Amino acid sequence: MVSARGAVVAVIGGGASGTLAAAYLLREAAAARIPLRIALIDRNGRHGLGQAYATSDAAHLLNSRAERMSGVAGDPGHLVRWAAARGIEHDGFLPRAAFGRYLSELLADAERAAWPAATLSRITSDVVALNRAGLHRPLRLHLAADGRIDADVAVLATGNRPPAPPCPVPDSPRYVGDPWQPGALDGIADGSPVVVIGTGLTMLDVAITVTGAHRGTVVHAVSRHALLPREHSCPPGAAGWRGSAALGPGTLARGPVGLPGLIRNVRAAAADAPGDWQSVVDSLRPHVAELWQALTPQDKRVFLRSVARYWEVHRHRVPPATASRIGLLRSAGRLSVRRGRVVAVSEAPGGLRVRIEQGDRTAEIAAGWLINATGPGADVTSTPDPLLRGLLDDGVATPDPLRLGLRADDGGALLDASGRPSGTLFTLGPPLRGLLYETTALPEIRDQAAALAARLIPACRSRAAETAA
Repeated sequence: MVSARGAVVAVIGGGASGTLAAAYLLREAAAARIPLRIALIDRNGRHGLGQAYATSDAAHLLNSRAERMSGVAGDPGHLVRWAAARGIEHDGFLPRAAFGRYLSELLADAERAAWPAATLSRITSDVVALNRAGLHRPLRLHLAADGRIDADVAVLATGNRPPAPPCPVPDSPRYVGDPWQPGALDGIADGSPVVVIGTGLTMLDVAITVTGAHRGTVVHAVSRHALLPREHSCPPGAAGWRGSAALGPGTLARGPVGLPGLIRNVRAAAADAPGDWQSVVDSLRPHVAELWQALTPQDKRVFLRSVARYWEVHRHRVPPATASRIGLLRSAGRLSVRRGRVVAVSEAPGGLRVRIEQGDRTAEIAAGWLINATGPGADVTSTPDPLLRGLLDDGVATPDPLRLGLRADDGGALLDASGRPSGTLFTLGPPLRGLLYETTALPEIRDQAAALAARLIPACRSRAAETAA
């Protein structure tokens, strides 16, 4: 149970979003000199790591340069200095495990600086329900195994939802529905063939891990487009282009942006920078949320259906070392990339049979393992998570029009079924994808965490005054 002194903020999720939200709340509370209690709740006890940075495979690298991954707003060199001070050698792309350590230390530093006025409790549990009926506080969080926390504010920092299976799959230990669950890949070391659904960033990490666990393992990666993420250019180009070709003078002020025209302008900008398309993509990044919000609903649907995959492989690139490993696996015949859709899975002696539809043809692969690496679940309304399911069913939270995530105001307050912003429920990071589209990378999450803390601290000050009285 969290102390009754001062305000209580429950942060649900201990990954990058939750860790940075807690760290910035601690810093703001310390600066304002107000008592604050934060409960950081993570279902797997991976506080500071979450799914993305809990990996122990040293070959799993950050997909962005360290110079762009600082967790401290306004200090872009913070991560690079941190790594240098600890003797962590890298070529510009840190191991993801090292970045998890960095986030954990950021949180620990904020905790020490804020003590004793503001404190942090790390709680390992699932939040299975949330009611507006706490004892002396507006919220009550129900934990697995009958625990509970009463809080003034709750922050949903739940990260990406697990992928949904593309077709019915048997209830078999040979099917890995979420490769980032603790220990999910540990047993895949018997040398039998592995089919991976998806050809994005997660597939690359999975292929590196399972082929490293057994020298005889062969991976078959399947996706509709069979596109792999592009490789970062090294050294990076000079980011001189600032998006004007895509936006145009006053484009957003004139109203909705047309997707076809936007695509034409981005392609024209890339043509004007031959050999340096990556700078064009990177320079467009600060405008993505604004452009996304300016698109019509129909254009957003067209983008998701026909354009998003091409944007993702150019926007979310891989380090040269990762690209080299994947290239070696492919040239050795240990990784094949197939275009198609997995349409049926059945059990077979010693494994599974996977049917792949390739246009008007079908093929079957005998697999020892099937791994779902299709990325985050696309429809929030189909979530099996009991907390999110309950919030949606009660109308406390509502899906965005595309059902990519949750509706919220510009400051992250959840909107209820009547469109009213909550004064007690907030979110950041991946749940805001429908609102911002680009909201899963560290810079966006960091800035959202800083802004959210600044928004919540005045309310925490008022609550602290009430409890003192």
